[in-house]
Amino acid sequence: MTTGDLVNIQPTELKFPFELRKQSSCTMQLTNKTNNYVAFKIKTTNPKKYCVRPNTGIVSPGTTCNVTVTMQAQKEVPPDMQCKDKFLVQSVVVPDGTTSKDIMANTFNKEPGKIIEEFKLRVVYIPANPPSPVPEGSDEGNSPRASANETGSQNGSLYDDVSRTLEETTEKSSEAWSVISKLTEEKTSAIQRSQKLQQELEMMRKESTKNRPSGHPLLLTVLVGLLGLVIGYLLKRT
Repeated sequence: MTTGDLVNIQPTELKFPFELRKQSSCTMQLTNKTNNYVAFKIKTTNPKKYCVRPNTGIVSPGTTCNVTVTMQAQKEVPPDMQCKDKFLVQSVVVPDGTTSKDIMANTFNKEPGKIIEEFKLRVVYIPANPPSPVPEGSDEGNSPRASANETGSQNGSLYDDVSRTLEETTEKSSEAWSVISKLTEEKTSAIQRSQKLQQELEMMRKESTKNRPSGHPLLLTVLVGLLGLVIGYLLKRT
């Protein structure tokens, strides 16, 4: 509280919650501590930035006048959240029954025998949304940092397990494809050999038929039996 012979002013500094591109307001209270009517006038070093309502008025004996100061929306954050703006509150005793309409420009002129009180108030910026305090854990294991470390360790272990599983699956798949490819090649080779034997047998049969039109020679019968055994063996392997 700032106090003088005529009025008490609260607060001693104007605190504005600061947020970019948003207006901010605070309230000033002027209390008349005399038995006289007191006129007041409020000035600022940056009138384009602030709107004061009311900026002039009358405070009757023992009463309080509330003044609202609005700061226009700001486009930039000041360095270190510091503000050099100031307000000046002037007060002077006026005749009883004086109203706000009776206040003239010369009411606050300094003249001999005329007491004009002046109070300077500075502007302070405060965060619009101050961060909430971080609760302290009962022990180190319950601290947020410890929890974060545990979570990171668990995630790392899970990642390693998944990577190991994928590698094992890939290796097994490669081995399976290798075996399948090898069996396919053996089967194809066996079929080709079988077809070649059948072609040779057919040629021998035709030649034998030309030389001996009737009957089946013993050699041809033996060859047919051997060919059957070979084909059966190859098909059994595949």
